[in-house]
Amino acid sequence: MSDTKSNSEKTSFTLANNFIQNIITEDLKQNKNDGRVHTRFPPEPNGYLHIGHAKAICLDFGLAAQNKGLCNLRFDDTNPSKEETEYVDSILEDIKWLGFDWQDRLYYASDYFEKLYEYAVILIKKGRAYVCDLSPQEIRQYRGTLTDPGKDSPYRQRPVAENLDLFERMRKGEFPEGARVLRAKIDMSSGNLNMRDPVLYRIIKTAHHRTGDNWCVYPMYDFAHPLSDAIEGITHSICTLEYEDHRPLYDWVLEAAETKCRPQQIEFARLNLTHTVMSKRKLRELVEQGYVDGWDDPRMPTLSGLRRRGYTSAAIRDFCERIGVAKSNSTVDVALLEHCIREDLNVTAARVMAVLRPLKVIIDNYPVGQTEELVAENNPENPEMGLRSLPFSRELYIEEEDFKEDPPKKYFRLAPGQEVRLKHAYIIKCESVVKDEASGEIIEVHCSYDPQTKSGQDTSGRKVKGTIHWVSAAEAQKAEVRLYDYLMLEENAEPEEEIDENASEDADFKANLNPASLEKLTCFVEPGLALAKPGTRFQFLRNGYFCSDKAESPDGLPVFNRIVALRDTWAKLNQQIK
Repeated sequence: MSDTKSNSEKTSFTLANNFIQNIITEDLKQNKNDGRVHTRFPPEPNGYLHIGHAKAICLDFGLAAQNKGLCNLRFDDTNPSKEETEYVDSILEDIKWLGFDWQDRLYYASDYFEKLYEYAVILIKKGRAYVCDLSPQEIRQYRGTLTDPGKDSPYRQRPVAENLDLFERMRKGEFPEGARVLRAKIDMSSGNLNMRDPVLYRIIKTAHHRTGDNWCVYPMYDFAHPLSDAIEGITHSICTLEYEDHRPLYDWVLEAAETKCRPQQIEFARLNLTHTVMSKRKLRELVEQGYVDGWDDPRMPTLSGLRRRGYTSAAIRDFCERIGVAKSNSTVDVALLEHCIREDLNVTAARVMAVLRPLKVIIDNYPVGQTEELVAENNPENPEMGLRSLPFSRELYIEEEDFKEDPPKKYFRLAPGQEVRLKHAYIIKCESVVKDEASGEIIEVHCSYDPQTKSGQDTSGRKVKGTIHWVSAAEAQKAEVRLYDYLMLEENAEPEEEIDENASEDADFKANLNPASLEKLTCFVEPGLALAKPGTRFQFLRNGYFCSDKAESPDGLPVFNRIVALRDTWAKLNQQIK
């Protein structure tokens, strides 16, 4: 038994008209870039990709495909102190899973280290870059503020020959980390702080995951990125809105280096999601400090976490299409993402029965030792998924909440003297209960059944208002289910993201973690689920959508992760608006 994969295997992605497409359309009309459209997705391999990156991936690859262009995948691997091959491998897997293909255009900024160094030498020779001996703290002090201009470094007027000599010695490893940097010579009084002689190169004496110990000077992102774009012939460099203030520096680097290709940087609003943090720095902190069980913990907004939880690539692409592309920041309700996965799984996931909090039911007038096979449809929304067989016997499990000894009004489930239909089976009536003598807890419900009320063959003409799910006690598979809730308590859990992943914050975001984000239950599921392959998705009737996990529980039981509950608040809200 498995879920249908046709929807999830679709890799089409259609972008609605947006301001970036309008720019590209106008460029094509003017035959700018000789009619070429060439984008890139440039992740830094210092963590796993998250749902925000999915938006960027869909946009970068989608714009290229929509305009019959190309999209490169380029790793921004310019900071070896935080980058690992593990992250590279995970990023490759995530992009493929989303359904996008870079073909033979896989690049690394480290591919261009020699060329980038040569560009830096060109800037020094032109008097547009200099080696500075100020410490990082002193550089910040000299930088000034938004209201006060900065002041020149005492090393700003170093002769070109001395700068060339020092920069070469930096490369050879003659100086310790932090001793010297290479800075652009622009304008220390600029209203844009990014233009106040930004650092272009720094000394890092850490082995690089690709180049080893060949280098000990590494370019900053604001230097490496525009030049890498130019080297690859990128026409439209799409990035998130926090880089808007960096665009003058992007253009300055291209102009100062006199590159033949002059890509255009265009900014769009990053994805902010309610009840979620998407700073890689924060996510890395959760992983490293043990607040979650790795980057693929199903509570994480990483693509590997969402995949393990049971989200499909089709649902995520659908979500990215729906949220669109905007120029101003906003926060998207996570309910929309949940709505997208429900829509996908509604027609692809098999319906099965699982009892999460079991209560035993004994049908006293059902023959002892008898088991019959009942027929159930796998998905009423998709008849092509066929039928399955369910064992039915005298002893069953139902949900604890489906029985009340003293029911409230309009309670249509099982209660003393009250009848209910068992899904795909018979109508039963509660006759008595058995309680634990010490605690008074109900441990068994004794019922009778009407053999003429068999589903599909009912000749009784009787109707009941309630239908509940169940599993046969003797044949049920014991399993562990993991019920996931939002990782963060507050709806707006994260302020607008800063570019500096090392930025300190006054408030500890971990104080907002949801202590009830994971609940583990031992339950009973249909016997057919015993052999479910990891990643198979189901709708547990009345309980939600679940996915079989790659791991077993500590007791060796199969594990099922709840993807999302059945209640669709987004669809309900939209219906109210209409």
